[in-house]
Amino acid sequence: MAEGVNIMENNDRQITWHAMDITRERREELLGQKAAVIWLTGLSGSGKSTLANALEQQLAEKGRHTMLLDGDNVRFGLNRDLGFSKEDRVENIRRIAETARLMNDAGLIVLTSFISPYRNDRRIARQIIGDAFIEVYVSTSLEECEKRDVKGLYQAARKGEIAEFTGITSVYEEPEHPEIIIDTGKSDIRESVRELLEALDKYGI
Repeated sequence: MAEGVNIMENNDRQITWHAMDITRERREELLGQKAAVIWLTGLSGSGKSTLANALEQQLAEKGRHTMLLDGDNVRFGLNRDLGFSKEDRVENIRRIAETARLMNDAGLIVLTSFISPYRNDRRIARQIIGDAFIEVYVSTSLEECEKRDVKGLYQAARKGEIAEFTGITSVYEEPEHPEIIIDTGKSDIRESVRELLEALDKYGI
């Protein structure tokens, strides 16, 4: 076996990792930016998707090349076979992390907007993505999220119409050491994006 070639057993098949000549660093150089994953986590209604969308617009104006992965949107395609059991939530986050890493390898700045309620899942996502992982905790309180309840999900969960709903019948484990914390209950979207851009500046984004 050639030096540096990694062969792994996978369901009775042997698969080999092929090294490519064009690296992430080369793609970053071509795009003129540093690849990263900006991982927004928080309760439903905390403002993750709105914040990610507004942030992507600002990055686009700066000439950055981005991709936004949104929790609901991804379930229309890549993860359409997954439900909301704990096991499916774990697999949902694993797939997203692997997808984000591939996009990083293309030199892109990836924004993800997922509840991702479990610390261990976010830890695994960080391991998959590596140093490019930037965890942003959208720390908007449960009370504020319930007041917004734009989809009527909290009301339905309180009535017992939705099982395994994060914050009500399923746990949300707050990040212990996020790189950035943003509370959209205390700042409007414009101010929140400004705070986030300032925080990301030290990461070279």
